[in-house]
Amino acid sequence: MNRIRKGDQVTVITGKNKGQKGEVLRVAGDRVFVQNMNLVKRHTKPNPQANQPGGIIEREASIHISNVQLVNPASGKGERIGFKVLQDGRKVRVFRKSGEVIDI
Repeated sequence: MNRIRKGDQVTVITGKNKGQKGEVLRVAGDRVFVQNMNLVKRHTKPNPQANQPGGIIEREASIHISNVQLVNPASGKGERIGFKVLQDGRKVRVFRKSGEVIDI
């Protein structure tokens, strides 16, 4: 079970985008792609079969998962994540500071 998942609101804790918040678009192993973070330019050739124009395209590059923290909606700040097994046997993510359950 990953600490960070697709659709989570995260804050970047280090690097050129430090302090910015965004949504996780996808998780690839130990790296995450966050919306409008770590933007890079790619020079692409046109591909008529995929209906893709050529040119310089700006898109998100990956960020290591250790450089982002999940945002607690109650406090609005990034917090560390832990795991807890509930009475019914489900394993859920919890905020370490407040003990709030994230997955319902």
